[in-house]
Amino acid sequence: MKNTDNSSRENVSNIAINKDPVLQVERHDYVDLAPQGRTRVQSMDGFDDIYTDIVDYIVRCTHRIWDERNIGLIYSHYTHNCVIYSTMGTVYNREDIVHDTIQRIVTLPERRGMATHVIWNGNDKDGFYTSHLVTGSGRHSQSGQYGEATGRSFTTRTIADCMILKNRIYREWIVSDTMILFRQLGLDPHAYAESLARGRIEKGLFTLDIGENRRLLGQYPPESEADVSIANSDLEVATLRWLHEAFNKRMFGVMKEVYAPTVQYHGPLLREITGASGVLHQYLGLIGSIPDAGFMPQHICSVDCEEGGTKVAVRWLMEGHHLGFGILKTLGAPTGKRMQVMGISHFHYKNGKIVEEWTLYDELSLLMQVKQAQIESSIASA
Repeated sequence: MKNTDNSSRENVSNIAINKDPVLQVERHDYVDLAPQGRTRVQSMDGFDDIYTDIVDYIVRCTHRIWDERNIGLIYSHYTHNCVIYSTMGTVYNREDIVHDTIQRIVTLPERRGMATHVIWNGNDKDGFYTSHLVTGSGRHSQSGQYGEATGRSFTTRTIADCMILKNRIYREWIVSDTMILFRQLGLDPHAYAESLARGRIEKGLFTLDIGENRRLLGQYPPESEADVSIANSDLEVATLRWLHEAFNKRMFGVMKEVYAPTVQYHGPLLREITGASGVLHQYLGLIGSIPDAGFMPQHICSVDCEEGGTKVAVRWLMEGHHLGFGILKTLGAPTGKRMQVMGISHFHYKNGKIVEEWTLYDELSLLMQVKQAQIESSIASA
């Protein structure tokens, strides 16, 4: 069957490209980020006429789908076989994305997602990659997947990383801070995590503990040098090196060298921390729960910033076992169960130092993984 939405496309060769810079989010209101009558500032072959650059695309289409309720735009903005990886599971097709979007809007109909910034790289020939930080706020005013409406207000952060070609997202990674949502709404995260875990087991989605994560090979110490093959600039190389130094070699003292003394950290559970020592101890809490964790950067990109300096986005995984007490309030005493943390960090560098950081991972996802492993163990021993 032929696609019928081509009337909204233009061939880039027929579009005038002006010399203005690609949009940035930080200092601009939404009406500036979704401009009317603006000519294209970069080549966008295959994209709908309305989009003038890649930041315009990701900010505007998110608003059109979620806030304007044009959920059907998913059919022209995602491929039929798009894969979405989230902290709570994986979606393997476009129709399930439509269903999940409807359910989310039903449960939180007053939510508004505001772009905080977009870090990106790529082009219209090879494909674009965007890392889009959204601050969402609203009120739990309707009963749905989280149970009866509580009427409580909430604020959460989400980072969505998208791979895009010719107007369609074909792969996406979403990290949402679901745990802070549950705390603000007064819901029981343990009961919800257990229900999700049992649902996964009923679908035959069992956990897999393969033992070591290869951070250490036999009696050897961690690799002395970071793998920087995914980097695109000197600053990205330097970022991957200090991350490896801190999280794989456990040389956390390096953080004093890369963070400004007055750094502002915006983290999970809406934590707002000032100072390099506070950032260090935030990360020690995570590593403390998974002391054998290996740190694996998956993607890195960066953009120069209108505020000065450069912003760098890193999507990463940590994998190991629940052997320690770092996140005690959420996870309780060590269970020894396998855990994987999917996280995304945005670093703002100025004058060679990180002056601000936004990092997200979801403690509710970690709780769900522990619950599922415990349920599976009890089934096996029954």
